[in-house]
Amino acid sequence: MGRWVAARAAGALATLLLMSVVVFGLIGLMPGDPVDLMVAGDPNMTSADAARLRALYGLDRPLHERYLAWAGKALQGELGFSRSFGRPVLEILWPRLGNTLLLAGLAFAIAIVVALPLGMLAARRPGGRVDYLVNLACFAGVSAPPFWLALLMITLFAVALGWLPAGGMGDVPTQASWSDAALIRARHLALPVATLALVQIGHYTRFMRAAMIEALRQDFMRTARAKGVSEARAVWDHAFANALAPVLTVLALSFGGLFSGALITETMFAWPGTGKAIYQAILENDFNLALVGLLIATLATLLGNLLADLAQAWVDPRVSLTAGPGA
Repeated sequence: MGRWVAARAAGALATLLLMSVVVFGLIGLMPGDPVDLMVAGDPNMTSADAARLRALYGLDRPLHERYLAWAGKALQGELGFSRSFGRPVLEILWPRLGNTLLLAGLAFAIAIVVALPLGMLAARRPGGRVDYLVNLACFAGVSAPPFWLALLMITLFAVALGWLPAGGMGDVPTQASWSDAALIRARHLALPVATLALVQIGHYTRFMRAAMIEALRQDFMRTARAKGVSEARAVWDHAFANALAPVLTVLALSFGGLFSGALITETMFAWPGTGKAIYQAILENDFNLALVGLLIATLATLLGNLLADLAQAWVDPRVSLTAGPGA
């Protein structure tokens, strides 16, 4: 187990290092730099002033030298300052990371609670009316682009009906009670959480349906029925337990993607999370903020992969984690 953990940690560090090189290179090759934005915002700034600023920020050096300088400071725990906010990058990203975890976590939990029973229900009679309706709903959910679904939610529930706010996080009064503050947060969370959950429900339901159909056709189900086990117990204790192993792997892998893929939803609903911060940083050429935000998203995906392996070993005793990182 110790060797497996060490191998996974080494692989994660190598992946983060590679991603830092790729992301830093892509950001550095983007047209323009922060000094160009300063020049555009201040007509009195001369070319000499711009040259001094580029020298001050190190933007006049080759790209590989700038990366090595950043990596050296990062190894010492200095991830740089955000040009847009004028504060250290971690001070900006930590509270936004919590907001993203809240948004993605709620959407993930709702998607699981809805998708797993739907997949089981559809798998009981493949090709039947319920299966047809569930597959139709899943096809609609999978096909809907997240930005279009977000616009539809805003138009219907915020503009037409006026039930929910269109975006933001909501301002909680300083003297508000705990229940009032929770209600304000819940109203602003409703639309983005629903958007993220609806996008994922179709995928999870189809995975659960396929795994349940495969499990229901196995010999152990015929043996359980022949021994007089009730249909409900056979489905829950035998089919569901065996179908859950591959589904848990998919769920764990998708959580990292859900975390990093919240960028569109956070931008559409102006939710102050890491995705929206990365989007704004790229638009404003805030190199340090965009780089560290993308590395955090990469780390979340790697953690999702680790959870997938642990979940596979937890539900399937045949899987061993001691033979190597892929065991």
